[in-house]
Formats: sequence, C-alpha cells, structure tokens
Amino acid sequence: MSARVVLGVSGASGAALALDCARALRDVGAKVELVLSAMAERTLALEIGPAARDELVALTDRLHPVVDLGAAIASGSFPVHGMIVAPCSMRSLAAIAQGLDDTLLTRAASVQLKERRPLVLLAREAPLTLAHLRNMTAVTEMGAVVLPPVPAFYLRPETTAQITAQIAARAVDLLHIATPRARAWDPTQGPAP
Repeated sequence: MSARVVLGVSGASGAALALDCARALRDVGAKVELVLSAMAERTLALEIGPAARDELVALTDRLHPVVDLGAAIASGSFPVHGMIVAPCSMRSLAAIAQGLDDTLLTRAASVQLKERRPLVLLAREAPLTLAHLRNMTAVTEMGAVVLPPVPAFYLRPETTAQITAQIAARAVDLLHIATPRARAWDPTQGPAP
C-alpha cells in the first residue's frame, strides 16, 4: 500500500519547492493530499506563472480548501504517513508552534504532531528574528523537522531547478516512505574547480 502524505503550501517565497515536493512524492508512489493557503495561490502565480496552481493540483490526489477545518486531514483518525509544508511561511510556523489551528494547513500540521507522525517544515525567511528562532525551537521540541531550503552547494548545482529538486528530495527522504532519493555528498568529488 502506498504512503499517503499531506502537502501544505503556504505563501512564503519559494513556490517552486511545492511543485518539486509534489513531483518527488509522486516519484515514490505516494498519494498526496494538498492544502494551499490563499497567499500560496498568489505566490505560485507570481513566482511561476498563472498555470502553476493547476500544475500543482494535477500532481496531487486531492485538494482540500484551506478553510475546511472538517476535512479528513484535520483528524488524527485519517491515516496519513506525515506532512511536508513547502514552503513554510513564518506565519504558518508561528501558528503551528503555538497550536493555533485556525486553517486546515495549520490544523493538519498539529495533527501530525499530536499523532507523532513526521512533519517537515521548509521554513522560508531570511534573516531570522528571535521570534522565528523560538518558533523553530518550539516545533522541533514537539517533533517536527525544520528544513530551511538551503542549497547543498557541495553538489555544485548549475540551476535553480537542481537546487529545488534536491531540497524537495531531501524533504521526502525525511518522511522515510521510500529509499532515499536526494543526492548524497561524495567525498571523492574533491573541491570545486
């Protein structure tokens, strides 16, 4: 039976991460339950183009309205393996850290924490304030993994697409639903020219 994963997309910059996470989840055969914040839809259009939302939805199995707090993914009894929020805005991070389940995205994340399921947050902001750092500490203490979308420069990526695909693969690997797919560091490569 294939894993079922919730993919939450908030309005932080880095909309390409959402598409690459959906692709990476599809590549490992996962069923994807999608929830988009209103700002996520706007950011997808601004950063990728007007067809980005439809492309993302096509990569998933079901789209849940962010206002539907009665959706299946809002309940711990609905079987999912875990959740990725990509990208994760500082607003969403703060809501998750404080248990403010005011949207389906933040409620679904809280469900992962209470059920002790994997929750991977691609927290996107720079520079970080003390509030951001404290919220990252709080969610980490609750069991989430904070994965800032920082490039693996040692892999010598040549394009932004390579960077976002690697970060997405790493996020999916952290769910432990398939054989790891992210490229690993190879010490025999030597330093960059």
